[in-house]
Amino acid sequence: MTSRRPVAVLGAVALAIGVLAGCGDDDPQSGAPGTTPQSTAPLPAPTSTAPGDGAPTTGGSGGDASPFPADTRPDTGEPSAGSAVTVTDVRTARHDGFDRVVFEVDGTGSPGWDVRYVDEATSQGSGAVVPVEGDAVLQVTITGVGLPTDTGIEEYDGSDPLPGTGTEVVTEIVWDTTFEGTSVAFVGATSQVPFRAYLLEDPARVVVDLVHPA
Repeated sequence: MTSRRPVAVLGAVALAIGVLAGCGDDDPQSGAPGTTPQSTAPLPAPTSTAPGDGAPTTGGSGGDASPFPADTRPDTGEPSAGSAVTVTDVRTARHDGFDRVVFEVDGTGSPGWDVRYVDEATSQGSGAVVPVEGDAVLQVTITGVGLPTDTGIEEYDGSDPLPGTGTEVVTEIVWDTTFEGTSVAFVGATSQVPFRAYLLEDPARVVVDLVHPA
């Protein structure tokens, strides 16, 4: 009579090997075919502590990305169709790694912008030189603007320069004027550092971030 015990033993060993192999597939670091271990380390990104002035929702060459996207090239964005806004407030703040300038608006639609470094600040319309403190001047043009007499909204009072609030790069903000659908302001800076510009909503505001030198 032939014994069946060796066959049973072999079957039990094979079953045990199969169970162990199946347990190994639950480990994401096991290197099993068809799986790739994923890193959970967050990417670096700028943070904002100013209420309501957080991460961008839309933008031009800046946009919302990580890490911080910025350079010294002009940054532009188009206003929405039929936009007629008025700049109601301008403010500055220092954040980790960058200074922020905010142009808040009110009115119809969403504003556009054209932000670029210029050799000299000159008033739109007259061409007169505008004194701006700093070794570099960033011209901020808000587009899709209506005259306060048309929008019925009181415009920001820029009769005096706005100094940077504990800022590292921004020296001051000098308001120019509103003319033919645009409002212009000049941001004085310590140097031509990389920057980005973008739009935030509720309330609508154009934000300009200037990177601190390394």
